Parts: sequence; C-alpha cells; structure tokens
Amino acid sequence: MLSRVAERLYWASRYLERIENTARLVDVYDKLLFDLPRGVDFDWYQLVTINSAEVLFGDRYKIQDERNVVKFLLGDTTNPASVQACLQCVRENVRTTRDVIPADAWELINELHRFVEDNIQQGINRSKRFEFLQGVIKGCQQINGLLHTMMPRDAAWEFMQLGRKLERADMTTRLLDAGCTAHMHLADDDTAVNQHQLIWGNVLRSLGAHSSYLRTTRATVSSTQVVNYLLYDRSYPAAISHCFDKILDACEHLPNNKGPVQKVRKAQKTFLRADHQHQIDQALREYLNELQLELASGHGTIATQWFSNHY
Repeated sequence: MLSRVAERLYWASRYLERIENTARLVDVYDKLLFDLPRGVDFDWYQLVTINSAEVLFGDRYKIQDERNVVKFLLGDTTNPASVQACLQCVRENVRTTRDVIPADAWELINELHRFVEDNIQQGINRSKRFEFLQGVIKGCQQINGLLHTMMPRDAAWEFMQLGRKLERADMTTRLLDAGCTAHMHLADDDTAVNQHQLIWGNVLRSLGAHSSYLRTTRATVSSTQVVNYLLYDRSYPAAISHCFDKILDACEHLPNNKGPVQKVRKAQKTFLRADHQHQIDQALREYLNELQLELASGHGTIATQWFSNHY
C-alpha cells in the first residue's frame, strides 16, 4: 500500500471519530448545564478548553457565550476540529482512496455531508440542536457500522483502526480532565455529592458509557470509579486500556512494525497499570496530561514509520 493512501485512511477515520465525539459532547453538555445549579463554574467555554482551542477561538470571537462556542465547534470551517471542517476532510480523504473503501460507505459519507450542509444552522440554534446532533451521531455510526461489516481485515482496515482508536483515546483523556477540573471546583462536602454525580454521569454519557458502567461496576456513579473504569476497563470501547489494546493489535498486523509496537507496549506498562487507582486531584490532571502527550507522540511514531515513505 502507498504511504499516502495509508495516511488518508488513517486521517479519514480520525476525523470521522472526531465528528461523532464533538456532536456527542455538545449534546451532553447542553443537557448538563440545565441540571447543574446556578453558581457552578462550568460554562460553554469549557468545551473550547477540552479541545485545546483557546487561542484559535480567541482569534475568531470576542464573547465566550453559548452561540459562539457551538458555532465554533459545529459550523466554523476555520476551526479544523469543527464538525463541518472534519466532515469535509473525511470526504476528501475517502474520495481519494475510494478503491479500498466500500462504495456504500462513500454514499453514506455524501449523505452525511449533505445533511450537515443543509442543517448546520439548526445545530447552532438551540431549538433544533438535539435533532441535528442526533442526525450527525447516527450518520457516523452508520458509516462505521458499514465499514466494520464490509471491509476486509487488511492493511486499509488496520490503518483506519489506528486512527479511530487514537482519536477515541485522546477524547477520553480530555473528558476525564474536564470532569476532574469541574469536580475540583466544587466544595468537598455533602452538598456537592449530587453535583459530582451529575458531572461524572455526563462524562460517561459523553462517551456513551453510562449504561455499561452501571452494568459492569454494579455501583452508583462515583468519581474515582468512573475515572478508573474509563482508564482500565479492557472491555469498553472508549476506555483507554481498550483503545491501547486495539492500537497494539493494529500495529502488530502491519509490516515494519517494530518501532510502533515497542512504543505502544512501553506506554501500556508506564501508564496503564490497573493497580494504580486514582483520586480526583492535581496529580490526576498531570497524569492525564502526560497520557495526552504520549498519544501525540504515538501519532508521531506512526507517521514516521508508515506515512513518510512507501512501505
């Protein structure tokens, strides 16, 4: 496979995952703000912070309000992480690799593209936002479901798995960090218990993990249990340990894989020891930041190994 084809498949998968994650995040956050009591320091701008886009947002907007943040995340094509910009990238990357992608997937991507182009204003406006976001989420899930059903498990598939799981792990670390920040802003007393449950319940919902968490842990929503579940559960698709397992599996099925395989295995030993149970404190935030840096470094290793030349 040509390195440029591998890279385009990798990025198409990352962007598609980012679209669904962003849509789900806005949807869950919309509901969370109605549940939290007044006075809690948890506003729309937190979504910009989660995406590490403060500088870019500040260059485009003077006011950090709901409309500007939602527009920035959904429909601002100058923001490369917005839903609309990512979807354009998915479409372009798949258009140039159509010979290795099922034809039906290309049709579904075009359908989702048309849906977003025609209805983006509904997503920015509050009245129809839920319907728009659900349409985006379902469109992404349709595409991923079709790819999972119809693609052979060859190199093309493995590069798409690499992109998807790296992107998913990155979003999980960002959501955990956001939950930790919000948690630490609340008073540590009995009055904050319900607010803690709201925050961590919505972290789970942002990843579609609420019901699986309850079924697996057989416990109420607890901050430390949520953190440790999303870090170490090897069975849930958005948990960091599961993502690393799948990244390693994809690397092992690709040629010339020694460097990336060693990189992933070392990261697993360093960061994902299940006996390391976390508390909600500054040390956890530093750990999550180091984990994000490790994911970025992992991307660099993949790009150097497989995207720089033919392999």
